[in-house]
Formats: sequence, structure tokens, C-alpha cells
Amino acid sequence: MTEAVLLSACRTAIGTARKGALREVSAFDLATVVVREAAQRSGLPPETIDDVVLGESLAGGGDIARYAALEAGLTHVPGLALNRHCASGLASVASAAASVRAGMDRAVIAGGTQSTSTAPVMRRRIPGTDDWQDPWSSPSHVSTPNAPHDDMSILVGWNTARLLGISREEMDAWALRSHERAVRAVEEGRFAGEIIPVKVVGRDGSTSVFDVDEHPRRDTSMAKLAALKALHPEIEGFSITAGNSSGVNDGAAAVLVADAALAAEHGLTPLATIRSWASVGVDPVETGLAPIRAIRKALDRAGLDVADVDVFEVNEAFAAVAVATTHELGLDPERVNPFGSGCSLGHPIATTGARMVTTLAHELRRRGGGTAVAAMCAGGGMGAALVLTA
Repeated sequence: MTEAVLLSACRTAIGTARKGALREVSAFDLATVVVREAAQRSGLPPETIDDVVLGESLAGGGDIARYAALEAGLTHVPGLALNRHCASGLASVASAAASVRAGMDRAVIAGGTQSTSTAPVMRRRIPGTDDWQDPWSSPSHVSTPNAPHDDMSILVGWNTARLLGISREEMDAWALRSHERAVRAVEEGRFAGEIIPVKVVGRDGSTSVFDVDEHPRRDTSMAKLAALKALHPEIEGFSITAGNSSGVNDGAAAVLVADAALAAEHGLTPLATIRSWASVGVDPVETGLAPIRAIRKALDRAGLDVADVDVFEVNEAFAAVAVATTHELGLDPERVNPFGSGCSLGHPIATTGARMVTTLAHELRRRGGGTAVAAMCAGGGMGAALVLTA
């Protein structure tokens, strides 16, 4: 099979939902920004692009990928909207790579878009009644007290901490380090090459440019994190707080995945090669442990071991997930989330996987090569991982 390579990787800065810089920008507009930029940065003629695949969390029908393709001037390109919960952006990149490696497509834009600030709220008629459930979210598993489908703090955060005996102090310390690393990365300009400035029009008609991640907190500390109340104080020992959980965010990211031969034909140098990927399912109670299995499976498919990996990003849907993965795989914490992750940068749900791939691809270029792994859990008892080399 041909190799699938990244010719471009870009993202918006991440906004804090409902009160941040992107609160008036729709998921459709965010998607258009990154799809257009991924195409332009790739260096490929637009007519060589075969498809657009975008993770989304609208769950209301339509096809946001086709919308973005049209708005970006790619009229000849169809679109596929994909939903694998938190892993949607990562699954979109894997889907693009699969099509390229199979020889069905030669160039595919893949990514994700999330506007929690403007996301629609769904309702449904309760079967057997004339009553309406409002709001309503589509479940991926039958809810149980230990695994409610609509409360990730229990399903993911608390179950992970409880099953592996991870303390509140460990999670808070991880979250603090995440913020410190993200703030340092922002101040050092580490994300400058991947972020696209977004022009934002405010409600009063004023315009501004948003190009710096706004969720990392410069003023946090262990004392401040320790002072936060548990999200479920009625549950004995519950240790998940807003501080050791991911943010609620807006943003978009996209990469262009191409056939290596096509890149060579156009004299283009790839950012990285997609070596392998894997998705797994686990009991919903063990959702936060799913990245462990996904990483092992993806590395095995690539013929690699954890010792071969230079940098990991394990999404901090909750700090407990990154702590658990690091402990269980015996990872060097210095190689895990060196620029922060969900607790600090934030977690624009459908976008995060593609954002992670974008950040890791640029980091491998900065390092002059190496191997990177992006991994995450996803609601309903799922996990995903993807391996990059450069």
C-alpha cells in the first residue's frame, strides 16, 4: 500500500465556550476556515483534492463537511460528517488515511469542528407519551448508576480514578502541570505555526483577530485546585472537579492527508507519515482506560513499542485518564502532554483528535523527526490512538 502523509496541519486557537472569543462563531464557519487553510497550505492544486471528512457533534443531520468544502471553494469535493464522540477528529484523520492507503483517494482533508457556544439543543417525544424530553442527548450505551451516558464526570473521570486508585492530589498535580506546560508553550510561540488567525465579528459589529489559546490559566495553583468542590459531593470520596477535568471549548482543526507519491509528483515535503491507528471498545465503566488498549494496538500495528515513541498526547478529558495511561503503560511523564492537553488547552470535543495530530506533526518537524502518538477515550466505552513518524 502507498504511504499516507500529512502535507498540512492547521487549527484555530481554542476558545472558552460561551464566554470566550469564539462564542459568536459557528461550527460551520470554523470548519470553513480550517478546510480552506489546509488546502492552501498543502501546496496541492485544489482539483487534486478528493474528499473532506470532518468530525462533528451537531447530531442534527446535514453534512458540515460538504458545507465547508463548498464555502472553501472546493465545489467538486464531497463531504463526510463523522461522529465518534470525543474521538471524532482522530477518526476522521484515520478514515482519510485508510482511503489514501487503499488507493481510493489521493488527497483528503480531515479534521473536526466544534462550537459548543452555538451547538443546537435537541428534544424528543418520549415513546408511549405525548411528553417531550428537553434537552435530550443520543446515548451510546444503556445508562447505569456506575456508567450514566450523560455524565462524563462519573462515566470517565470518577470510574478511572476509582478503578486504579488515583488520588485527588495526583489528578490536581497533573492538571496544574498541564496548565504550566500550556502557558509556557503559548509564551514560547510553540503553536504559532499551526494556528490560523480567525477574524471575529462581535455583537456590536466590532472586529478582532483571535489567534492565541485562551483556556490555559496562568494563575492556577495546587491550593486553588484543592479548594474546588467535587462535582458530585453526594458520592462518597468523589474526587473529580472542574479543575482536574477538561474545559468546555470551541475550535476547529484540519489536516491534508495525501498519497506519498502524489506529494512527490508535486515536489512537496510531508510534515509526517501516518504509520498506524486503532480504535477499541471496552465496558463503558472502563471508558477512561480505553486509550491504554488503543495505544498498544496502534503501536503493535506499526511494529513499535512505547519505548520507540518520543512524544505522546493523551487527551485529558479528565486528568485521571492521562494519569492512568501513563502509569499503566510505564510512560515517562516528561514525554506525555509536553504542551498541555484537555485540562489546560481545552477539549473542543469533535476537534480535539485532529488538533492533537496537528500539534504533534508540528512538534515532530520542530524536533527534526521522531515518533508521536495521539490517544484519547470517547464516550460509550471507546478509545482511539494514531501513530505519526517523521
